[in-house]
Amino acid sequence: MGKKDRSPKNVGKEVAIVGKKRKKAVKEKAVEDEAVENADQVNREGSSGAEVKENGVTNGEVSSLGDEDGGNSDDGADGEEDGQGIQVQEKKAKENGTGKRKADKDPENVVSNGEKKKSKKTKFEIEKLDGGTVAVSGIMSSTSFDTLPVSEPTMNAIKDTGFSQMTEIQSRSIPQLLTGRDILGAARTGSGKTLSFLIPAVELLYHGKFMPRNGTGVIIISPTRELAMQIYGVARDIMKYHSQTHGIVMGGANRRTEAERLAKGVNLLVATPGRLLDHLQNTKGFIFKNLQCLVIDEADRILEIGFEEEMKQIIKLLPKERQTVLFSATQTTKVEDLARVTFRKAPLYIGVDDARSKATVEGLEQGYCVVSSAQRFLLLFTFLKKNVKKKVMVFFSSCNSVKYHSELLNYIDIPCLDIHGKQKQQKRTTTYFEFCNAEKGILLCTDVAARGLDIPAVDWIIQYDPPDDPREYIHRVGRTARGEGARGKALLFLIPAELGFLKYLKGAKVPLNEYEFPTSKIANVQSQLEKLVEKNYYLHQSARDAYRSYLLAYNSHAMKDIFNVHRLDLQAVATSFGFNCPPKVNLNLDSNAAKFRKQQGKPGEAKYKGKTKSGHGFTAGNPYGKRAENDKRQFTRI
Repeated sequence: MGKKDRSPKNVGKEVAIVGKKRKKAVKEKAVEDEAVENADQVNREGSSGAEVKENGVTNGEVSSLGDEDGGNSDDGADGEEDGQGIQVQEKKAKENGTGKRKADKDPENVVSNGEKKKSKKTKFEIEKLDGGTVAVSGIMSSTSFDTLPVSEPTMNAIKDTGFSQMTEIQSRSIPQLLTGRDILGAARTGSGKTLSFLIPAVELLYHGKFMPRNGTGVIIISPTRELAMQIYGVARDIMKYHSQTHGIVMGGANRRTEAERLAKGVNLLVATPGRLLDHLQNTKGFIFKNLQCLVIDEADRILEIGFEEEMKQIIKLLPKERQTVLFSATQTTKVEDLARVTFRKAPLYIGVDDARSKATVEGLEQGYCVVSSAQRFLLLFTFLKKNVKKKVMVFFSSCNSVKYHSELLNYIDIPCLDIHGKQKQQKRTTTYFEFCNAEKGILLCTDVAARGLDIPAVDWIIQYDPPDDPREYIHRVGRTARGEGARGKALLFLIPAELGFLKYLKGAKVPLNEYEFPTSKIANVQSQLEKLVEKNYYLHQSARDAYRSYLLAYNSHAMKDIFNVHRLDLQAVATSFGFNCPPKVNLNLDSNAAKFRKQQGKPGEAKYKGKTKSGHGFTAGNPYGKRAENDKRQFTRI
């Protein structure tokens, strides 16, 4: 047998041939799906009209891309706005007995006068499976990895990881991705989304015979540096028996080193949005014209932290003929808009949590405690003192608050680690891996650690400062009870004025029990705390910064009907930071207390229809409500 010509020209041809084969497979799959769907329709027409649930999907029901928890639109106004993306057509779907719906296809649907023109519609189909694959135990399916038609190097790598059974999202998405389908996936945290897109991506590079000189064939975009490192670590494990190259680019790393590596050829690239856009625009040796697949992980988080414009620019720069995969733990209006721009053809929507009664995992015990502002830190101190042998994560609303409480707790002999956005990347990386490898310990963090990170065996999630909305709550508690059979606990701190937040959590399918902590059992170290903060200059400065940042973060809450800074007892808040009276800090809040009271109106005055006075659009029946356009928040968390 003669030796193959491995010139760049012939390798390019091989990649093109593989692409054609994949397209042919997609067409054949579409014909097969249509035949199955027609057969299903005949069966439905011949039945008594009762709906049959298969694998968590109800025939005749359509899950909307822009809705939460299975597409039940809780805010009718959002679903009726023209140009907002995919509209819910449940009634029509039930009448016709079909599971189809139409969606915006044209990304350029905004005209100069600010109005949105009517755009062409694209069919978004929900995957229909014959018979359930989900095991009774939870997120796992009854399907083994051995059934996947993957290469020997990939299968050997999977076996080395110790996994034998696939999770539900893996069993439903991997076979579809291997055929070249575009996928829009929605699954809760800890459900195995990372392997769902990595295995098909590695197979694509393997069958395309990618070599370093071919450049980048797969790009995976992640919202945070920590999550990018985690994905890259899994990618290395799956690719260890393959000859294809892999790499990572992210903010905080050495850009010149990254550029040199890209010039040599990185076949699978994991990246954060800002640094990826920088390399696409400015790194001359970066070859991405042969891109075969784009994966966007945690899409909702990418948009929440302000990368919407960067994502649009990235998508414009990348080749149009590619496979696209978009995964998200929650489906929001912004994710819907990104999907409309990203997908060039109708994707397959796979939502494995649509029929679940809870938005959080089964092994998670969740509770809340009601505590006065003045005693918040005392309760936290008491709790951590009793759980020093456990693995605990504590969430704060600002970087300065994490910094201060870390310094304070370490000073009073409660060892803890901290991770937040103001740290240098090397420090964040070291801290992350140190906590991952620890059997016990305390990690104080901001929401930078709340998305996607797989930290083993976390016993407790403490939300010391309240989350911005129910979505953020779900992602915070998603750091514990990850994987099949895992267990964990979560505790939410609330002051009496914040109890209204519970109805939003209830509407978001989050079950909570009240935990009571008798005042007599809370350690009374307030006087020692105040003396320490008063006498230690650096701790005093850190406490002032944390106090100021806490108030600014509280003022930035979208749900101002629940979390309003003007209702806070500043003396009590100052006490929780170790001051005997509120310190003088520069607060430039967007409204004063008098203006706020005036906006509230007289008792009994009619409220806005479907909106609260703050305009955020959250209601008890719509816990995932879209923020209104008139919600002009001036402050970010610092």
